[in-house]
Amino acid sequence: MKYISTRGQSAASSFSEILLGGLAPDGGLYLPEQYPQFSDADLTAMRSMNYRELAFAILSRLVDNNDIPHTDLQAIIDKTYRADVYGYTRAGQSAEDITPTIKLEDNLYLLSLSNGPTLAFKDMAMQLLGNLFEYVLTKTGQTTNILGATSGDTGSAAEYAMRGKKGVRVFMLSPYQKMSRFQTAQMFSLQDDNIFNIAVKGVFDDAQDIVKAVSNDHTFKAQYKIGAVNSINWGRIAAQIVYYFKGYLAVTTSNDQKVSFSVPSGNFGNVCAGHIARMMGLPIAQLIVATNENDVLDEFFKTGVYAPRGAANTYQTSSPSMDISKASNFERFVYDLVGRDSARIRELWTAVDHGGKFDLNTEGYFDQVGDFGFVSGSSNHANRLQTIRATKEKYGVTIDTHTADGLKVALEKRDPNVPMLVLETALAAKFEDAIVEALGEVPERPASLEGLEDLPQKSTVLDANVDLIKSFIVANT
Repeated sequence: MKYISTRGQSAASSFSEILLGGLAPDGGLYLPEQYPQFSDADLTAMRSMNYRELAFAILSRLVDNNDIPHTDLQAIIDKTYRADVYGYTRAGQSAEDITPTIKLEDNLYLLSLSNGPTLAFKDMAMQLLGNLFEYVLTKTGQTTNILGATSGDTGSAAEYAMRGKKGVRVFMLSPYQKMSRFQTAQMFSLQDDNIFNIAVKGVFDDAQDIVKAVSNDHTFKAQYKIGAVNSINWGRIAAQIVYYFKGYLAVTTSNDQKVSFSVPSGNFGNVCAGHIARMMGLPIAQLIVATNENDVLDEFFKTGVYAPRGAANTYQTSSPSMDISKASNFERFVYDLVGRDSARIRELWTAVDHGGKFDLNTEGYFDQVGDFGFVSGSSNHANRLQTIRATKEKYGVTIDTHTADGLKVALEKRDPNVPMLVLETALAAKFEDAIVEALGEVPERPASLEGLEDLPQKSTVLDANVDLIKSFIVANT
């Protein structure tokens, strides 16, 4: 299995060769040369597998044995997906399931992805990525400086996965004073010597643009061994594919059944993994892209026009992890949509990278979006508070603001005859202020996280300037 860039001007590479780097040298994103296919017989065999076995069945198709020996890959997976790591469960759930489902009513479920150490779905991939990084770095005797951007959950998941890892430093950019108090405390309270939190004066898109700019400075990237853990990293996407299979198998009894997924979406990485699972043969009816007030993706799936709005027009909302107007992983989907035409992708993203937009109606590409199963919808603050209230009243389940966006849009778009899985992307405890506003009560949190916001915090506040960030990395390397 080799990986190629969406922009077509980088050499095909192995999984371990692209693992640390994030962006391809030509500025594109890596995807498999061809997607492995899972047959009816494969799906039948998967029905008896636990999460670790399922992860190996999928990831071993994406990682060659002569790249990472499959005995080592199995050991890394076994080390990652343990009940004690993903142990925060609700009554009636088993931590051994790793991603248990919650049945709300007939054909309507939550897929619990938030039982890991930081209570967000990012843990599902980031814990594996941390172990893969350590394995590859130890094997090669290298070190890496991870540079990432977060709107709230990626940062804490990355830092908890990488803290104390040999040969790894983490430089995490976040928008200054634009995360929830819980998210901020989760990151800034870490005192590990290899963790550096940088609060950027701006919004998430500013931080993300800095990460891309540093990654595209090939001299600096090579000299300071810059790695990436954002969802531009293929390893993140690969790990996320697994829980789509797990969710499908949990709510079906035969392979001729289809399911739909509703995915709260900001940077498009989570739903992109669902797209790839579908391309691999998973029977998915709909992939519902649920946005908040920053509805650039919803606008595209309704009109065919992709028009990122820039930092000045990105709203600060009560589902802050989705406060993104330029979705990095969207390029992966559009690459498939335009028939893997790298020259066309370069044209489209040249416009985006220069602050412009593109329209896929003119060439007929937008007419094909439905063939990929995509539909979309949006939510706002009043919608999500009402959804949180209604979910608690009707089902006795407290959901967070992002999951509420996903559920609200799912209820609007679903076929009641098809099982619908709403991805629970975080636990309510991470967004306490909004839950108190909705329900008048403080959400439950694990005992280990009581008093988190009172812990000492450390971070550095910097302007949204690429040179300032580079200087900070140099000074701390």
